[in-house]
Formats: sequence, structure tokens, C-alpha cells
Amino acid sequence: MPLTLLRWLPGLLLTAALPLLAHAEGPEYGPELQGFEYPYTLKHFAFQSQGKSLQMGYMDVAAHGKANGRSVVLMHGKNFCGATWDSSIKALSEAGYRVIAPDQIGFCSSSKPDNYQYTFQQLATNTQQLLKALGIQKATLLGHSTGGMLATRYALQYPDQVEQLALVNPIGLEDWKALGVPYRTVDQWYERELKVNAQGIHDYQRKTYYDGRWKPEFDRWVNMYAGMAKGPGKIQVAWNSALIYDMIFTQPVYYEFKDLKMPTLLLIGTSDTTAIGSDIASPEVKAKLGHYDKLGKQVAKLIPQSTLVEFPGMGHAPQMEEPAEFHQALLAWLSKTNPVH
Repeated sequence: MPLTLLRWLPGLLLTAALPLLAHAEGPEYGPELQGFEYPYTLKHFAFQSQGKSLQMGYMDVAAHGKANGRSVVLMHGKNFCGATWDSSIKALSEAGYRVIAPDQIGFCSSSKPDNYQYTFQQLATNTQQLLKALGIQKATLLGHSTGGMLATRYALQYPDQVEQLALVNPIGLEDWKALGVPYRTVDQWYERELKVNAQGIHDYQRKTYYDGRWKPEFDRWVNMYAGMAKGPGKIQVAWNSALIYDMIFTQPVYYEFKDLKMPTLLLIGTSDTTAIGSDIASPEVKAKLGHYDKLGKQVAKLIPQSTLVEFPGMGHAPQMEEPAEFHQALLAWLSKTNPVH
């Protein structure tokens, strides 16, 4: 049954006017993911940005094992949250790292402003302000999916504050716009985001992320995303999501991989086929997109101090598919490239 779609009227939140269908499956969550249980204590960082009072949700987890004095900052993907790093936080903490896992503005437990100029530079600046407030001067970055684009931008913007950079199936290993993917307006993204539901998220992720496979533990993350999309803040959630997709599509980092100055690890599940806009690309263009079995190798050649670790047959989130194998590879590299203080 088609949903009635309303165009966004700038500056207004038409919360009561949208007759979205309620999905019986899964819970509803508030616009800042109220009601969802985070794996570690959720804290909030208040700051001013673009004339607005905003807050970032984040987890700050101390080293559980013998502390090594180092910090790792985790940057989540577009359809993920800081909470989806739960197994990585545990593994890193037990290995002696302090772990910071923020939710970026527009995502999850953080503010959803009614208008915001989304740039990767702005999100990097916000995150740097958080780390400064926490007394962290240098850190290792671990970015997944869209978080890989953000971690790359952060590393380019603050090279002296990044000891190591690790990217897990980052999107942006190619420039979809330059390859011929048509542009969607923010309004078109918004209408698309209003249709989001748990079944659609599940089907997309199973096909694109996991090569047709699925594990029951992934359902929690589908419900997390879908719960916000159908909850009382669905208008804010959809609108911010649309603005963020526009940022992702129009602000490539691809051309600057060559400028990264720190040891960089690419952790690539080779069965991933994620590519923004592939659903509206021509068959000829679509055939060229999202080949992570090739993209990892290509980008590893562009990054000066790169190491490529491939996970054959795994998809978009190897840290969730096979946590033990993933963390073994990550921790070995972190130890090997440990900067000398």
C-alpha cells in the first residue's frame, strides 16, 4: 500500500500531518533513539554549531584490560549507530584501549536539527570538539561505511591528531557521481526516507551488505534504524537522513586518499556491493559500481602507508559477521603499527 508523501516545508516539522503506516514488527524509538538500550553508558556532549544548541550522544569506555594509554574513536555508518560497535568496543577495551563511540549529529542518540549544513568537515569538527573536551589529543580512528568517509576527512583535516586510520568497508572508495549515477534532490531523498520500514531495511541489507545471507543478531540493528523511522520523530529523522545522503553523494573523499599521512588499514569484506544511487543508475553504470573485491585493492594503491586485509565472502560489516576473525586482524595491525611516543 503506497504511503502518502508530504514535501518538506522548510523550517516546519509536520509531525502530526503524516499518515505513515505503523509496522507491527519491532519497537518504536524516539527521535534521539529514546527507548533503545546502548551496550555501555550513554553520555551527552552539548555544544553550539551553526547557531544551534546541539548534543552528541557518545560512549566513553575505559580500558578493561591493562591500559596502554591509547584511545580509539569509532565512527559509525549511515544505517548504523555507535551502539553497533558493541563487539568492537569490548575487544578494544579488553586489549587495553580507551574507546570513544559517538553518534554523529543527525544520527541515533544525537540531535536532529530542522536545518543543518551537513559536511564531513563539520562532522569532523564536531567530533574533534568532543575529543578535546574529553582530554584526548591523539587517537586512532576506526570508521565503518559512511564513517569511513568521515574518518578519512577527519584524518585529512587533523593529521597531527590521528595516529592510525582503519577503514571497514568504507563507502566512497569510488565517486558515484563522476561514474554517472544520477543526482537525487534532497526532496527526493526525503520522500524515499519516509518509506523506510523494517522489512525494507532487512531486504536491502541482506542483498547489498551480506550477499543474500543473514544472521539473527542483525535484526537488532534493523529494528534500531526502523524504530526511529516510524517513531514520534519520524519527520526529523527522515529529513536529516535526506540531508546526510546529499552530503555523502556530493562530497567525495576519493580524490584525497593519496594525501593521507598516517598508517592506514583497509578491512574489506569482498562480497559487499554497497554503492549510493545504484538503484536509480542505468544498467551500464550500475554494472561498474560497488565491486569491493576490486575497490579495496585499487584504493590500497592510492594510500601511501596502506595495509589491505580482505575477508573473502564477507559483506559490508565483517566486524559484525565474524567478530573474532575481524578483531584479530585489527588488533594485530594496531599493535604492529603502534606509533613510538
